[in-house]
Order: sequence, then C-alpha cells, then structure tokens
Amino acid sequence: MNLALWIVTALLAAAYLVGGAGKMIVSKERLAAFPSARWAEDFSAGAVKTIGALEVLAAVGLVLPAVLGIAPILVPLAALGLVMIMTGAVITRLRRREPRAVVADLVYLVLAAFVAWGRFFVEPFTG
Repeated sequence: MNLALWIVTALLAAAYLVGGAGKMIVSKERLAAFPSARWAEDFSAGAVKTIGALEVLAAVGLVLPAVLGIAPILVPLAALGLVMIMTGAVITRLRRREPRAVVADLVYLVLAAFVAWGRFFVEPFTG
C-alpha cells in the first residue's frame, strides 16, 4: 500500500506542479483560450494565479515533508487541500455544463482523497 500511495502522490505532485505553475505564468486570457481551461473566464486574473499558487504549494506539500522527514503530517493535509480545490473545480465544471471535464476533475479528486485517507489512516508517516 505504501508503494501505491507513493506512486499516486508522485503523479499528483507532478501534475499539480506543472498545472499550477502554468496558471501562475500564463495570462488568464491565454489560459482561457485552451478548451480545458475555459473555467478561467469565470474568475479574476488574481484568483486564477491564486489557484495556481495553491496547487504548487500542495504539490510541494505532498512530497517534501515526507522526503525530508520534517512535519510529515503535512502530506495528508496537502492532499486534503487538493480535495477541496478539486471539489471547487467539479462544482465549477458542473455549473458550466462541462461533463468531460467533470470526469477528469473527479479522477483527480479521488486520487487526492486516496492519498489523504492512506496517509492519515493506512500508512501514516508518524507512528
């Protein structure tokens, strides 16, 4: 189970690091031009950048505390933060009537919930 949690954690961290950095670097208008990112039209430029920053912080929080052995409780908390972000994403996609994107967002939500559950209860870093 520990290996599965590490694999899912690494995949989530990579996806959110790249995606979050992209939201912080690319302008809101250019981001909204992508079919999968039309949601950005509903938010201010500052909100889009904030979402990106939170995703980058969560990506770092998924891996760094466990690797360094410093405050490893932050790993499941970061995963829980991603669950909250993705809950908002699913609500936004449902409101915008984007069913394909809802499915993708639900996959990310379930993976983040798996990591949170696994690191809180099944294979916590602290004994």
